[in-house]
Amino acid sequence: MAEKPDVMSIGDIVTDDFIELLEDQAVTYENDQGKWLAMPFGTKIPFDHHEVIPAVGNASNAAVAFSRLGLKSSFVTNVGGDQEGRDMIAVLQKEGVDHRFVRVNPENKSNYHFVLRYKAERTILIKHEAYDYHWPSLKPDEVPQWIYFSSISDHAIPYHDQVSDWLDQNPDVKLAFQPGTFQMEAGAERLERVYKRSEVLVLNREEAVTVGGGNHEDIHDLINHLHALGPRIVVITDGPNGAYASDGDNRFSMPLYPDPAPPVDRTGAGDSFASAFVAALVKGKSLEDALRQAPVNSMGVVQKVGAQAGLLTQEEMDHYLAQAPDWYHPSRLE
Repeated sequence: MAEKPDVMSIGDIVTDDFIELLEDQAVTYENDQGKWLAMPFGTKIPFDHHEVIPAVGNASNAAVAFSRLGLKSSFVTNVGGDQEGRDMIAVLQKEGVDHRFVRVNPENKSNYHFVLRYKAERTILIKHEAYDYHWPSLKPDEVPQWIYFSSISDHAIPYHDQVSDWLDQNPDVKLAFQPGTFQMEAGAERLERVYKRSEVLVLNREEAVTVGGGNHEDIHDLINHLHALGPRIVVITDGPNGAYASDGDNRFSMPLYPDPAPPVDRTGAGDSFASAFVAALVKGKSLEDALRQAPVNSMGVVQKVGAQAGLLTQEEMDHYLAQAPDWYHPSRLE
């Protein structure tokens, strides 16, 4: 019999097919619409190699991260009735993630994305299958301490109401929310109940502007706008500038943990940060301790290809924290 979970993750699971582009076969450029990846059109383009990595996606990455950090991790998701679906369930089992609530949809395909890797960055071609999303009926010994809700298909917007209803019925369960693309596109008003119920909300700086509004250049203004949506703790990641966190009374900035070598692949860096931050809180650690732990997991992930290969165990995490330079600590945000 499976143990009562510490954290139950919710979101889509996917197989990523990484295609490594040759550096002389593509270019990047910027215009007023952003940064673009460009390749010759209407021709054959050589590539270096490809690598298939099953059982990834924001929530799946978090579920695996929680398990590696020593928490009892459970996962609610959907797969198709195909080999990719079976492979993903096998990975979850191998990683020690309770997969009782992985729903197999025999008539559907599993989610399969293509990741174009160019240098250390990636461009992902995504397609979310239209599953019939249903929140499971949980027995008392299946109710977790925390829910971690992340990226899910645009077909699943009504599903958020089911999750919100269940959370209303289980007020002691804490919610961590790391919105995915479609959840942000749905708007904070449509998902008002989710934001309001959140113990922790994690976004990057650009996403913070999209979700809460506010001045991109003023971190205090961004934090204020996000707190206004209801979450108790707000976390904003900011690329090379590190991250910021607020519990409403205290605000901190946190630098990146130093990379031991140049990053190999940034896929999953945000997921590893968010999940390590939440894992520390689940274990009863302080906001500052959570902020110290989170960037270390990101450092581990960007050293390897894919979102999970570099996820750390708690022992590895503690080893890196013990070796951290003196300047690696949260600072009061003025």
